[in-house]
Amino acid sequence: MINRLIISLIVLAAVTSVQAQSTDIARVEYMYVPFSNSQNNVGRFRALLQVPIPLDKELDKILVAGFEYRNTNVDINDPVPAGFNLLEVGTLQQIDGYLGYTWKFNENWRFGVKAGARISSNLQDGLVSDDWIYTASVYVINDMKDASTTKPYRWIFGLDYSTTPGRNYPLPLINYYREFHPNWTYTLGVPKTNVRHYLNDDHKDALQAFVSLDNFFANIQNNMVIDGRTAENISMTIVMGGLGYEHFFTKHLLYYAYATHSISNDFRLRNNERDDIYTINSDNTFYFRSGVKFKF
Repeated sequence: MINRLIISLIVLAAVTSVQAQSTDIARVEYMYVPFSNSQNNVGRFRALLQVPIPLDKELDKILVAGFEYRNTNVDINDPVPAGFNLLEVGTLQQIDGYLGYTWKFNENWRFGVKAGARISSNLQDGLVSDDWIYTASVYVINDMKDASTTKPYRWIFGLDYSTTPGRNYPLPLINYYREFHPNWTYTLGVPKTNVRHYLNDDHKDALQAFVSLDNFFANIQNNMVIDGRTAENISMTIVMGGLGYEHFFTKHLLYYAYATHSISNDFRLRNNERDDIYTINSDNTFYFRSGVKFKF
């Protein structure tokens, strides 16, 4: 039963934001980005809860309810152009709620669908229509972790669509996981590709090297006019590579910490057609993230 619940969470969380193949039931974390050659920095608090609800005894059909909250603090101390109101982007909020449904096709194949709504805004004046983003996903998983194979593996395929301004097309998801040694695994995909090495046979501690993607987006309720052009939202996209450490207090409760440096960094104001209005930071920089999570 537990293994099937794990598979369901993997499927239903596979296209959630930037944390692919997540089996988290609960997570609390903090992220900090001190921009290089700049006095600017970004800090983010994140809390996540996912609840699987079996709809039959055999776990062939499972409903998953999910909730996530992110509070991003943007501290800009560098000079900015006229029209850039720092108060509009100081605190950004993201609230996600979604429902997923997954069913088993045969012994090793499972399908799923997910739909949800997201509030992503500076929330200066309550809620407005541009604060809302709607999401929908379809996906399939081929899980061979419990099959009679010497090197267990898992494939995930899917499509993820959202009403984020300027993105009127679905994004594909392809993810491959493999255990190639008792203490070694690797994952190839987006938003994270990694190699993990367990430091002990009981898998209490692990190190990983990875390349990953992180981002945020928020509507600016009171649009800002800079050099005659209107900025309607703020976003940041970072592609990074680095090292991570995990320590398991119990089988399901662990602490993690990641230290990375960006490969590509784009922190900007945009309009709703995704045209860049003003680049806040683009130099590559350090990135730190740490937290505690409870997982299957």
